[in-house]
Amino acid sequence: MRAELDDLWRYRRPEVTKALSAAAAEGDRSENAEYIYRKKQLGEIDRRVRYLRKRLSELKVVGSAPADKTRIFFGAWVRLKDSHGDKTTFRIVGSDEFDAHRDYISLDSPMARALMQKSVGDEVQVDLPEGRTQLLIVELSYEGFESS
Repeated sequence: MRAELDDLWRYRRPEVTKALSAAAAEGDRSENAEYIYRKKQLGEIDRRVRYLRKRLSELKVVGSAPADKTRIFFGAWVRLKDSHGDKTTFRIVGSDEFDAHRDYISLDSPMARALMQKSVGDEVQVDLPEGRTQLLIVELSYEGFESS
């Protein structure tokens, strides 16, 4: 998030501001598509900058695993098995960090909420878009899993 904020503030915003100034110098702004587009783009950048600054001031970086590593908390990697024997792996992360391609799920998701404070061997019921499903917790780690 800091890198995104830095990129927006130091590089993107000045670039858009310069293009906006050039478009404004062309004359009638009411029918100037470039001016209208750049003004909208600048507004989007400014909104994102405000959001990032607010979030960064509120964020707490978790640098260590919890004292009880046998239970599922924020930052845990969890391997689950469904009733068909298929395994799925997730990492529980903050709402700003979720990334389906990396198997990161938000702490606020129904799956994460169902898993919180559970241990290996526990079964959980989760309401998913496909319907309610029962899952068995088969592995838990705070360092990640070897590929398998």
